[in-house]
Amino acid sequence: MSARRTDVVAQLRAAGCVFAEDEARLLIAAAAETGATLEVLIAQRVSGTPLEHLLGWAEFHGLRVAVGPGVFVPRQRTAFLVDEAVGLIRSRTGHPVVVDLCCGSGALGLALTTILADESRQVTLAAADIDPVAVDCARRNLTPLDAPVYEGDLFDALPVDLRGGIDILLCNTPYVPSAAIARMPPEARDHEPRTALDGGSDGLDIFRRVADAARSWLAPGGHLLIETSEEQGPVAISVLAERGLAGRIAQSEDYFATVVIGTRD
Repeated sequence: MSARRTDVVAQLRAAGCVFAEDEARLLIAAAAETGATLEVLIAQRVSGTPLEHLLGWAEFHGLRVAVGPGVFVPRQRTAFLVDEAVGLIRSRTGHPVVVDLCCGSGALGLALTTILADESRQVTLAAADIDPVAVDCARRNLTPLDAPVYEGDLFDALPVDLRGGIDILLCNTPYVPSAAIARMPPEARDHEPRTALDGGSDGLDIFRRVADAARSWLAPGGHLLIETSEEQGPVAISVLAERGLAGRIAQSEDYFATVVIGTRD
């Protein structure tokens, strides 16, 4: 390891970065590729700026997904939600319509579409988010797929011709209880939009709003997939049942992830 990289690793480790060696390698490469000043990148990282915002991308499901300041960074555990959705599509015939709601960077829709394209399976993808910064970022990721990204509040953002025709509804709603936001790492608490984190008193406020309208937007046999915490899962299933959707919980020990799946009859 060069003396330069050793020094960067030491600074990052002193700041509490768990993967200091990997981060040092990525920051040095980013400085060389973009012309940014390495010392500035290090100072920003030490101050708590997410590594992904400094690099301009996040690794998600084997892909580089463009992200930037003010955009929610896709979590590795959410790859499990994508895997569950891919499995559901594989069990169906035809050309599925997929919507990535609360899309952030568009990582979920991008990963799902890429996986299925590698299997010569085509989908029609659309995405939406309430945050204009996220919408701009998602368009960078999804425009090459000819997937439109709409700006607006949940289903209000979508064109009406999608109503009753969505086969797979991906929805990574914010699910952190409001009181827990202050205990989140500074990378999230101080640098990601609160609207992408805060799920209300029990973390399920936005989930309930999605569930309220999901049945009318799903096609017969369509599925809604939402990430929650393990503790929230049983409550989420009750919410789906009250709104006419058959629910089940999928969990992954590898990803430490919980996904609630609601299905329209």
